[in-house]
Amino acid sequence: MRNSKITNFYTKVAVIMNTNTRTHEHTNTRTHEHTNTRTHEQQIISQPCLICSSKTNYYFSKNYATYPGSPFKEILNVDYYKCEECGFVLSQTHAKMSENDWTQLNTSWHHHFEKNPESNTTHNQPPYADQALALKLLSKNGIININDTLDYAAGYGSMAKVLKKYFNINISIYDKYVQDIESDLTYVQDRELKKYKLVVNSAMFEHVLERKHLDAVNDLVDSDGTLMLHTVVCEKVPADPNWFYITPIVHTAFHTNKSMEILMKQWGYAASIYSPQAKSWFLFKKDSPLINDFEHIVEAINRELQTKYFHYKNGFVDYWKGF
Repeated sequence: MRNSKITNFYTKVAVIMNTNTRTHEHTNTRTHEHTNTRTHEQQIISQPCLICSSKTNYYFSKNYATYPGSPFKEILNVDYYKCEECGFVLSQTHAKMSENDWTQLNTSWHHHFEKNPESNTTHNQPPYADQALALKLLSKNGIININDTLDYAAGYGSMAKVLKKYFNINISIYDKYVQDIESDLTYVQDRELKKYKLVVNSAMFEHVLERKHLDAVNDLVDSDGTLMLHTVVCEKVPADPNWFYITPIVHTAFHTNKSMEILMKQWGYAASIYSPQAKSWFLFKKDSPLINDFEHIVEAINRELQTKYFHYKNGFVDYWKGF
């Protein structure tokens, strides 16, 4: 998650699928997993996969305790559904919340947990310094064009500030809801948005409830451009209510290597690079300049750094295979 200043982004980025709400009454306050025993009716009403439109099935549930400011005064039971084709997992409970409940949940959760460090055991900021270094390395070697870059949903521009201060690189940033008016960063307004050679998106893909919010990011990437992406992508989302990435109650969407491979093809990307240090993927459109030389360039960079800083693959770099 980003720092607490960009809370407003998370509270507004997800437009609710419908206005139905689901209420649950529980006497057991223990977090637990349910077996896949949802009724036939519930299976039918589950929404299709946001990635591949295949059928989704009930996967598991998690109970979230209430906290000061939560719109849910009792324990909230959240049902997660999994795509039977690509493995993408989405919270159906969040998708069916009213807009008011979803907004209040985001606002109150970020305020309560990020303002109370002793209660926050999930503080896991994007590695801004390593992301900036990765951008500099790829730019220096001609793999990306950092001179035409947009950081989308950038909030108060944490990474842009690192790039500017330590690498003397200025990039444009966009956030629909918040801006750091005291900084000298280059904010882009809605009417100024265009196609970019490089679009950066960090820690947003796990907060979406509708496909159009994913497509909005890709729509800004030029036909020969690059999308830099920071989120968790794994081989299989575990059916575990104690999995670290669902600890934040506002994390709703979870991507797999297969779902990302499908998404890449749908969007016209042909190859990717992953940096474990930056925890970021770089997705390249099929018409990217020098794409046929990327593998050799990456090998040369790794030799120079004497470590495997970058991983290259035609298609999606399925780096995380252990879970």
